[in-house]
Amino acid sequence: MEERDDYKFLKLSDAVSCLNQRVNLVGVVLELGLPKKSKGTDFFISLKIADESYSDPGISVNFFAESVEKLPVVASPGDIILLSHVVMKTHEREVYAFFNKKFSSFALYEGISSGDFSPYQVSARFRTRELDKKFIADLRKWLTGFQLNTDPNDFQFLREIKEGQRLSLILKILHIHEVAEKEWVIYVWDGTDAPSKKIQTKMTDEMDNPLPLQLEKGPLPRDVLCTFPSVGSVLMVVLGEGNKNLGLGFLKTGMWLNFLNIICEVHAGLWRGVLMPFTKLRYVPKEYRYVLGCQRCYEERLSEKWGRMPWSCFPSPSTVTEVEHDHVPPVTLRDVLTYPEVTAKFKCVIRVVAAFPCEAENFLSPAGTYRVRLTIEDPTARVHAFLYAEDGENFFDGHPSTCVLKRRMNKLLGLNEDDDSKGTEYTDRNPPWVFCCLKSYYLNESDVWGSRRYRIFDTKLLG
Repeated sequence: MEERDDYKFLKLSDAVSCLNQRVNLVGVVLELGLPKKSKGTDFFISLKIADESYSDPGISVNFFAESVEKLPVVASPGDIILLSHVVMKTHEREVYAFFNKKFSSFALYEGISSGDFSPYQVSARFRTRELDKKFIADLRKWLTGFQLNTDPNDFQFLREIKEGQRLSLILKILHIHEVAEKEWVIYVWDGTDAPSKKIQTKMTDEMDNPLPLQLEKGPLPRDVLCTFPSVGSVLMVVLGEGNKNLGLGFLKTGMWLNFLNIICEVHAGLWRGVLMPFTKLRYVPKEYRYVLGCQRCYEERLSEKWGRMPWSCFPSPSTVTEVEHDHVPPVTLRDVLTYPEVTAKFKCVIRVVAAFPCEAENFLSPAGTYRVRLTIEDPTARVHAFLYAEDGENFFDGHPSTCVLKRRMNKLLGLNEDDDSKGTEYTDRNPPWVFCCLKSYYLNESDVWGSRRYRIFDTKLLG
């Protein structure tokens, strides 16, 4: 322990025995909750800190303040906090530090990636001193070789998520977007494919209330999509009602985090993560074996000829369709969306989750030309793809009867082949995974990317 002019820092292993005493601590922030309103008028946040003497399980520090701005705003889990005059307390046999807003103080410093010794946030009454640098440098050095003392079986992959359950996910932050003041959306990924879900809609809803292509109000800009990995589901994460307007500005693109007690929901067949008042965010070193395993799995998928196929369709897609170009390996819809050329041809493995018009008798225009819009998806994206003219004739094998068309489309959409409800009833549909060929084109030469569209070609729907 190092002496200071008027106080000393305690190792965390010593501090746990100093119940009801004021102590001074320095530690790495391993875990943080989301700021929330207390039962009174204050705002509250809880952090968990660790040092070399007490890294497992660490010590919780509970903060109360008159406003969110006076709470510690940790720029990143793994940063360092200095605490002055916090009181050691116990609750249900767990020892924690209590930050009293009347006499306690804190300072926050960047963690392992920084050589700066200036705090980026300082509370009232905290005095920085030259000796602080040694404690910060020692913790940064310790953090370099730090590994979480956790069992990888404690975590779930995105491929294992279930609706409505509290989950512990280790995810990489790909993009953070403030859609309105203090209203954040986070896009996260681990390289695996989220489970495909049943579609619960009326087929006739496609006219006035079509199945959405994304849960956000609009698609992400193409330059953002181009930064996303080619394979693996990207989960959109939002703040739950109890956390809205509290902000997530501390998160950084590229960092890996353990989202503890996150809830996942399904809307219109699309997954969404929700940060609840009880959700916590844990520090994850970039060299943690779980993170390295995710990255290695992703690289292996990219290197394999069939690695871009959805995991849900293994060992092979359904034979509901057949395509030409058998030798061509499939790509993901995210590959299609981010392809550097406007016009191109692709082979994909997709599900058809909606069709418009939904009535087979309306597939042809008065002039006898096929004109059908399909909504297709894979684990990486959902897009509209059109069947038009000769490509439609090839897809439907000419002009079969309405009865035959209806039966084939029912099979493609995951309906009972003999279903005759005309799409007016709610159904649980689980469309099969099928091969299809897509070609991209544009409608407006002055806005080729903004008017880019997709058509299905060289694909046949089998009876």
